[in-house]
Amino acid sequence: MSTRKHKRHQQSSFAMVPVWIGICLVGLAVLLVFTSKSKSGSQTSSALGAVHYPAPELSLQNINGETKSLADYRASVVLVNNWATWCPPCKAEMPTLAAYFNKHNADGFMIIAVEAGDSLKDVSQFAQSYGLKFQVWLDPQGASVRAFGNGALPNSYVIDRSGTVRYAWTGAINDTVLEKYVTPLIAEKN
Repeated sequence: MSTRKHKRHQQSSFAMVPVWIGICLVGLAVLLVFTSKSKSGSQTSSALGAVHYPAPELSLQNINGETKSLADYRASVVLVNNWATWCPPCKAEMPTLAAYFNKHNADGFMIIAVEAGDSLKDVSQFAQSYGLKFQVWLDPQGASVRAFGNGALPNSYVIDRSGTVRYAWTGAINDTVLEKYVTPLIAEKN
């Protein structure tokens, strides 16, 4: 083999290295996506986890223009729900959350639905169209998802009357899970 042919063959072999690396990285990414989808696909309930840590300090403006804080609801069991108007699972869980709130609000239960960045007009229209009677806060800077350390929407956190986060989950929630985990906390008296 001549030196010229050898150099061309060597150059074409080196040129293929980035291609093979790219193929390997794409394969790895596909594997990770399927692995996370298979885990998250069943996580409406299974993503629910018992936790135990102090609720973060969080103050935001609600759709009525008032600044509210998690600490304002210390006497209640609070479900903080991070969501967005454009998020299909968020929309799907809103009627369940609204019905659960209406059923348990008189027992010392509050939902704080923290909307992740849409305009006041869009969020107010959404809340009105779903008949939401609980607190709806605006979060244009992502303070709540940072405070709870979870950017996946929807995600929810249940805070007991002592200010301790007791449950956390990612994904849409259903009435069965709310009744099984949240209702007993509401029944607890400090």
